[in-house]
Amino acid sequence: MAGQGGPVGESPEIFDEDQDFSSGKTAVRIASVAALGGLLFGYDSAVINGAVDSIQEDFGIGNAELGFAVASALLGAAVGAMTAGRVADRIGRIAVMKIAAVLFFISAFGTGFAPDVWAIVLFRIVGGVGVGVASVIAPAYIAETSPPGIRGRLGSLQQLAIVSGIFASFAVNWVLQWAAGGANQPLWLGIDAWRWMFLAMAVPAVVYGALAYTIPESPRYLVASHKIPEARRVLTKLLGRKNLEITITRIRETLEREDKPSWRDLRKPTGGVYGIVWVGLGLSIFQQFVGINVIFYYSNVLWQAVGFSADESAVYTVITSVINVLTTLIAIALIDKIGRKPLLLIGSSGMAVTLITMAVIFANATIGPDGNPSLPGASGVIALIAANLFVVAFGMSWGPVVWVLLGEMFPNRIRAAALGLAAAGQWAANWLITVTFPGLREHLGLAYGFYGLCAVLSGLFVWRWVRETKGVSLEDMHGEILREETRG
Repeated sequence: MAGQGGPVGESPEIFDEDQDFSSGKTAVRIASVAALGGLLFGYDSAVINGAVDSIQEDFGIGNAELGFAVASALLGAAVGAMTAGRVADRIGRIAVMKIAAVLFFISAFGTGFAPDVWAIVLFRIVGGVGVGVASVIAPAYIAETSPPGIRGRLGSLQQLAIVSGIFASFAVNWVLQWAAGGANQPLWLGIDAWRWMFLAMAVPAVVYGALAYTIPESPRYLVASHKIPEARRVLTKLLGRKNLEITITRIRETLEREDKPSWRDLRKPTGGVYGIVWVGLGLSIFQQFVGINVIFYYSNVLWQAVGFSADESAVYTVITSVINVLTTLIAIALIDKIGRKPLLLIGSSGMAVTLITMAVIFANATIGPDGNPSLPGASGVIALIAANLFVVAFGMSWGPVVWVLLGEMFPNRIRAAALGLAAAGQWAANWLITVTFPGLREHLGLAYGFYGLCAVLSGLFVWRWVRETKGVSLEDMHGEILREETRG
């Protein structure tokens, strides 16, 4: 997989860009429904932000236990990601979406009514499994149902849904906290506002589960399951009748196998794991090691360091999430025009500059009696600007582009397994970053310095190892594996 860009295959496209189907209302609609899993993914991941202090106060736990409670969902996400691909290969993409919706629903009520912190951990893990499943199935399904010319934009809907879910979570948390007069104050039915924050997730879970019944199964899965007539109907809806049989033939050729899909598919016949699998895993780990989720899970620490109250911090956290949504729209507009690799390189550069700036500022911060940093004067303003510019750099690049690449870069034969492994690596990295951050509150300069170093390394990784996939059909990705097998 070594290389510095260039298309992964030179075969001509089999879909004309001027077809009505390729610009596609049908493809946009089903991609939007699939991306709703990302909205729940974002909501479930970020909802804990508004409840952190209340959970610590109600259950009398320390920073270590708090860090584990916050990060517990990520353990479930790693498990869900590892298993989702293989399950989806057996029972279909749509069935797995419905399972994810049920897991989100159970997590909403279980966490909302949790009697102790260990119940919160348990049901956060359940919700995390749903998050992990959604993180695999949405990009895979969208890639498998999108025309090549607009696949990047449709794949970016996953990240747009994720950041919209984060925004919705922060906004709902703020409204509930404001209505109750505090997150730890009773609201409706005598239930504390922080519990309603979790219960509210049941609504989008029901919507997601219901809409999953309205979209077709992935044509690649149908071909793999030998349901050719059904695959033909779905492809006709998505791409029209032109070159339909050629498309089906090419899909069948890249899926030919005598045995059932398994983790063994990731290994080359000559031994070792395919290079493209390592690249996917590297993209996933770097996406988390730049520390984006520290901004969203513990953003109140940053805002309060500058002197804002808890209520003001909640408002500014919502503003940061809005910035994240808007910058994702930039990626959607550019990804199919300038490509995946240039966006990643631009993002790495922006993240490196902003994170290193924050590292220098926090390294010189004053630590108060409560253990929190204090950034008076211009240093606090610069830190806030740098934090938001970091979100801009991430939101227009590594946020959406990694999900697009993971959905499309793997050949049909190994997509589910490779995407599952990459997503599991992403959640494991997310867990590691999240669970270690509370212990670094007094060493934020060191923490942001590490994230900045990872941003620099991420750019070097992309420059050296990531190939451009803009406009390349999924079947052309199969040639990369064949080349590796030939090279041995």
